[in-house]
Amino acid sequence: MRVFVVDAFTDAAFSGNPAGVVLLDAPADARWMQQVAAEMNHAETAFVVLGSTGEFPLRWFTPAVEVDLCGHATLATAAVLSHVGLPAPFRFETRSGVLSATGRENGITLDFPAKPVTSRTAPDGLADALKADPIGVYGNGMDLLVELPTADAVRGLRPDIPALAEVECRGVIATAADVNSDHDFVSRFFAPRVGVDEDPVTGSAHCALAPFWSARFGRDDLTGIQLSARGGRVRVRVAGERVELSGSAVVVLAGELLV
Repeated sequence: MRVFVVDAFTDAAFSGNPAGVVLLDAPADARWMQQVAAEMNHAETAFVVLGSTGEFPLRWFTPAVEVDLCGHATLATAAVLSHVGLPAPFRFETRSGVLSATGRENGITLDFPAKPVTSRTAPDGLADALKADPIGVYGNGMDLLVELPTADAVRGLRPDIPALAEVECRGVIATAADVNSDHDFVSRFFAPRVGVDEDPVTGSAHCALAPFWSARFGRDDLTGIQLSARGGRVRVRVAGERVELSGSAVVVLAGELLV
Protein backbone atom coordinates (compact mmCIF):
# COMPACT_ATOMS: atom_id res chain seq x y z
CA MET A 1 0.00 0.00 0.00
CA ARG A 2 1.23 3.46 -0.87
CA VAL A 3 1.49 6.05 1.89
CA PHE A 4 2.10 9.79 1.59
CA VAL A 5 2.65 12.83 3.76
CA VAL A 6 1.15 16.07 2.48
CA ASP A 7 1.40 19.60 3.86
CA ALA A 8 -2.09 21.05 3.44
CA PHE A 9 -3.34 24.65 3.29
CA THR A 10 0.07 25.92 2.26
CA ASP A 11 2.09 26.33 -0.92
CA ALA A 12 5.43 25.71 0.83
CA ALA A 13 6.79 22.47 2.24
CA PHE A 14 7.21 22.16 6.02
CA SER A 15 4.39 24.58 6.76
CA GLY A 16 0.60 24.23 6.87
CA ASN A 17 -0.88 21.05 8.32
CA PRO A 18 0.77 17.69 7.59
CA ALA A 19 -1.55 14.75 6.95
CA GLY A 20 -0.93 11.12 6.21
CA VAL A 21 -2.73 9.60 3.23
CA VAL A 22 -2.95 5.84 2.68
CA LEU A 23 -4.20 4.46 -0.65
CA LEU A 24 -6.17 1.23 -0.18
CA ASP A 25 -7.28 -1.33 -2.77
CA ALA A 26 -10.15 -2.46 -0.52
CA PRO A 27 -11.77 -1.36 2.75
CA ALA A 28 -9.52 -2.00 5.75
CA ASP A 29 -10.09 -3.00 9.36
CA ALA A 30 -10.74 0.00 11.60
CA ARG A 31 -8.37 -1.24 14.33
CA TRP A 32 -5.54 -1.52 11.79
CA MET A 33 -6.24 1.96 10.43
CA GLN A 34 -6.15 3.35 13.97
CA GLN A 35 -2.78 1.69 14.53
CA VAL A 36 -1.42 3.14 11.30
CA ALA A 37 -2.69 6.60 12.25
CA ALA A 38 -0.97 6.31 15.63
CA GLU A 39 2.24 5.27 13.84
CA MET A 40 1.99 8.20 11.42
CA ASN A 41 1.35 10.49 14.41
CA HIS A 42 -0.10 13.36 12.40
CA ALA A 43 -3.23 15.19 13.49
CA GLU A 44 -5.12 13.08 10.94
CA THR A 45 -4.34 10.25 8.56
CA ALA A 46 -6.77 9.67 5.69
CA PHE A 47 -7.55 6.24 4.24
CA VAL A 48 -9.07 6.28 0.76
CA VAL A 49 -10.23 3.23 -1.22
CA LEU A 50 -9.27 3.25 -4.90
CA GLY A 51 -10.88 1.32 -7.73
CA SER A 52 -14.44 2.36 -6.86
CA THR A 53 -16.83 4.00 -9.29
CA GLY A 54 -18.47 7.26 -8.28
CA GLU A 55 -17.43 8.19 -4.76
CA PHE A 56 -14.13 7.15 -3.17
CA PRO A 57 -14.72 5.79 0.38
CA LEU A 58 -12.72 8.02 2.75
CA ARG A 59 -12.11 7.83 6.50
CA TRP A 60 -10.00 9.94 8.85
CA PHE A 61 -8.20 8.96 12.08
CA THR A 62 -6.29 11.00 14.63
CA PRO A 63 -3.61 9.11 16.60
CA ALA A 64 -6.37 8.32 19.12
CA VAL A 65 -9.82 8.15 17.44
CA GLU A 66 -11.74 8.15 14.17
CA VAL A 67 -13.32 11.54 13.38
CA ASP A 68 -16.42 12.51 11.42
CA LEU A 69 -14.97 15.40 9.42
CA CYS A 70 -11.48 16.57 8.47
CA GLY A 71 -10.67 19.30 5.98
CA HIS A 72 -6.89 19.26 5.71
CA ALA A 73 -6.66 15.48 5.27
CA THR A 74 -9.34 15.64 2.56
CA LEU A 75 -7.36 18.36 0.80
CA ALA A 76 -4.27 16.15 1.17
CA THR A 77 -6.14 13.17 -0.27
CA ALA A 78 -7.20 15.16 -3.33
CA ALA A 79 -3.59 16.30 -3.80
CA VAL A 80 -2.36 12.69 -3.63
CA LEU A 81 -4.98 11.42 -6.11
CA SER A 82 -3.87 14.13 -8.53
CA HIS A 83 -0.22 13.28 -7.81
CA VAL A 84 -0.76 9.61 -8.84
CA GLY A 85 -2.48 10.67 -12.04
CA LEU A 86 -6.19 10.45 -11.31
CA PRO A 87 -8.35 13.21 -12.81
CA ALA A 88 -10.23 15.71 -10.66
CA PRO A 89 -12.90 16.44 -9.57
CA PHE A 90 -13.10 13.85 -6.81
CA ARG A 91 -16.11 12.78 -4.78
CA PHE A 92 -15.65 11.13 -1.39
CA GLU A 93 -18.09 8.97 0.56
CA THR A 94 -17.59 9.85 4.24
CA ARG A 95 -19.25 9.82 7.65
CA SER A 96 -20.28 13.43 6.89
CA GLY A 97 -21.93 12.59 3.57
CA VAL A 98 -20.55 13.03 0.09
CA LEU A 99 -17.77 15.63 -0.12
CA SER A 100 -16.15 16.90 -3.29
CA ALA A 101 -12.76 18.31 -4.24
CA THR A 102 -12.18 20.35 -7.39
CA GLY A 103 -8.86 21.51 -8.79
CA ARG A 104 -8.55 25.24 -9.35
CA GLU A 105 -5.76 27.48 -10.62
CA ASN A 106 -5.08 28.66 -7.08
CA GLY A 107 -5.25 25.23 -5.45
CA ILE A 108 -8.01 22.80 -4.45
CA THR A 109 -11.55 23.68 -3.41
CA LEU A 110 -13.48 21.42 -1.04
CA ASP A 111 -17.28 21.41 -0.81
CA PHE A 112 -18.13 20.76 2.86
CA PRO A 113 -21.25 21.06 5.03
CA ALA A 114 -21.58 24.31 6.96
CA LYS A 115 -21.43 23.86 10.74
CA PRO A 116 -22.92 27.13 12.03
CA VAL A 117 -22.65 27.90 15.73
CA THR A 118 -25.14 29.43 18.15
CA SER A 119 -24.50 31.35 21.34
CA ARG A 120 -24.26 29.25 24.49
CA THR A 121 -23.12 29.42 28.09
CA ALA A 122 -19.44 28.74 28.55
CA PRO A 123 -18.83 25.28 30.06
CA ASP A 124 -17.37 25.20 33.54
CA GLY A 125 -13.60 25.42 33.41
CA LEU A 126 -13.32 26.68 29.83
CA ALA A 127 -11.94 30.14 30.63
CA ASP A 128 -9.52 28.75 33.21
CA ALA A 129 -8.30 26.09 30.77
CA LEU A 130 -7.79 28.66 28.01
CA LYS A 131 -6.28 31.18 30.46
CA ALA A 132 -8.32 33.83 28.65
CA ASP A 133 -11.62 35.69 29.02
CA PRO A 134 -13.87 35.10 26.00
CA ILE A 135 -16.13 37.87 24.74
CA GLY A 136 -18.45 35.19 23.32
CA VAL A 137 -18.84 31.41 23.40
CA TYR A 138 -20.70 29.45 20.71
CA GLY A 139 -21.24 25.81 19.83
CA ASN A 140 -22.47 23.55 17.05
CA GLY A 141 -22.63 20.17 18.78
CA MET A 142 -19.13 19.29 17.58
CA ASP A 143 -16.81 22.16 18.55
CA LEU A 144 -16.86 25.22 20.77
CA LEU A 145 -16.05 28.55 19.14
CA VAL A 146 -14.54 31.10 21.51
CA GLU A 147 -14.34 34.71 20.36
CA LEU A 148 -11.47 36.76 21.77
CA PRO A 149 -11.08 40.55 21.51
CA THR A 150 -7.95 40.71 19.32
CA ALA A 151 -5.71 38.67 17.08
CA ASP A 152 -2.91 39.16 19.61
CA ALA A 153 -5.09 37.51 22.26
CA VAL A 154 -5.51 34.47 19.98
CA ARG A 155 -1.80 34.42 19.11
CA GLY A 156 -0.79 34.63 22.76
CA LEU A 157 -2.93 31.74 24.05
CA ARG A 158 -1.07 29.23 26.20
CA PRO A 159 -3.87 26.94 27.36
CA ASP A 160 -3.75 24.31 30.08
CA ILE A 161 -4.03 21.32 27.72
CA PRO A 162 -4.96 18.64 30.33
CA ALA A 163 -7.69 20.96 31.67
CA LEU A 164 -8.92 21.70 28.14
CA ALA A 165 -9.21 17.95 27.52
CA GLU A 166 -11.86 17.85 30.25
CA VAL A 167 -14.16 20.22 28.30
CA GLU A 168 -16.81 18.14 26.52
CA CYS A 169 -16.39 18.88 22.81
CA ARG A 170 -14.31 17.65 19.90
CA GLY A 171 -12.23 20.82 19.94
CA VAL A 172 -12.05 24.49 20.89
CA ILE A 173 -11.77 27.12 18.15
CA ALA A 174 -10.29 30.41 19.36
CA THR A 175 -10.87 33.26 16.93
CA ALA A 176 -10.84 37.04 16.46
CA ALA A 177 -11.46 39.49 13.64
CA ASP A 178 -8.28 40.80 12.03
CA VAL A 179 -9.11 42.56 8.79
CA ASN A 180 -6.13 43.60 6.67
CA SER A 181 -4.95 43.30 3.09
CA ASP A 182 -4.76 39.53 2.95
CA HIS A 183 -7.14 38.06 5.55
CA ASP A 184 -10.26 38.76 7.61
CA PHE A 185 -9.97 36.67 10.77
CA VAL A 186 -7.53 34.51 12.69
CA SER A 187 -7.96 31.30 14.64
CA ARG A 188 -6.31 28.49 16.55
CA PHE A 189 -7.72 25.02 17.19
CA PHE A 190 -7.16 22.82 20.25
CA ALA A 191 -8.49 19.24 20.38
CA PRO A 192 -6.71 17.34 23.17
CA ARG A 193 -9.87 15.31 23.83
CA VAL A 194 -9.30 13.51 20.50
CA GLY A 195 -5.52 13.34 20.75
CA VAL A 196 -4.52 16.63 19.06
CA ASP A 197 -3.22 19.26 21.50
CA GLU A 198 -3.13 21.95 18.80
CA ASP A 199 -3.90 21.41 15.13
CA PRO A 200 -1.74 23.46 12.72
CA VAL A 201 -4.53 24.26 10.20
CA THR A 202 -8.09 22.95 10.60
CA GLY A 203 -10.36 22.84 7.57
CA SER A 204 -13.36 21.49 9.47
CA ALA A 205 -13.15 24.34 12.02
CA HIS A 206 -13.63 26.73 9.10
CA CYS A 207 -17.02 25.12 8.47
CA ALA A 208 -18.00 26.98 11.65
CA LEU A 209 -15.73 30.00 11.24
CA ALA A 210 -16.99 30.78 7.72
CA PRO A 211 -20.68 31.27 8.57
CA PHE A 212 -19.77 32.96 11.87
CA TRP A 213 -17.60 35.65 10.27
CA SER A 214 -19.72 35.85 7.11
CA ALA A 215 -22.67 36.99 9.25
CA ARG A 216 -20.45 39.52 11.04
CA PHE A 217 -18.92 41.00 7.88
CA GLY A 218 -21.98 40.70 5.63
CA ARG A 219 -20.15 38.92 2.80
CA ASP A 220 -19.66 35.33 1.73
CA ASP A 221 -16.00 35.29 0.61
CA LEU A 222 -13.41 35.50 3.39
CA THR A 223 -9.87 34.40 4.19
CA GLY A 224 -8.73 32.99 7.52
CA ILE A 225 -5.23 32.62 8.93
CA GLN A 226 -4.54 29.92 11.51
CA LEU A 227 -1.94 31.16 13.96
CA SER A 228 -0.25 27.88 14.83
CA ALA A 229 3.52 27.53 14.82
CA ARG A 230 3.41 26.16 11.25
CA GLY A 231 0.64 28.51 10.13
CA GLY A 232 -1.74 28.24 7.21
CA ARG A 233 -4.31 30.03 5.08
CA VAL A 234 -7.87 28.93 4.29
CA ARG A 235 -10.02 30.76 1.77
CA VAL A 236 -13.71 30.23 2.47
CA ARG A 237 -16.98 30.90 0.68
CA VAL A 238 -20.39 30.42 2.30
CA ALA A 239 -22.96 28.94 -0.09
CA GLY A 240 -26.18 28.35 1.86
CA GLU A 241 -25.80 25.16 3.87
CA ARG A 242 -22.39 24.45 2.33
CA VAL A 243 -18.94 25.98 2.74
CA GLU A 244 -16.22 25.99 0.11
CA LEU A 245 -12.72 25.66 1.57
CA SER A 246 -9.84 26.46 -0.75
CA GLY A 247 -6.11 26.04 -0.32
CA SER A 248 -2.92 24.61 -1.72
CA ALA A 249 -1.09 21.42 -0.76
CA VAL A 250 2.43 20.05 -1.18
CA VAL A 251 3.20 16.32 -1.35
CA VAL A 252 6.41 15.96 0.67
CA LEU A 253 6.82 12.20 1.10
CA ALA A 254 5.82 9.06 -0.79
CA GLY A 255 6.54 5.55 0.40
CA GLU A 256 5.29 2.00 0.82
CA LEU A 257 3.45 0.66 3.86
CA LEU A 258 4.77 -2.85 4.53
CA VAL A 259 2.45 -4.10 7.29
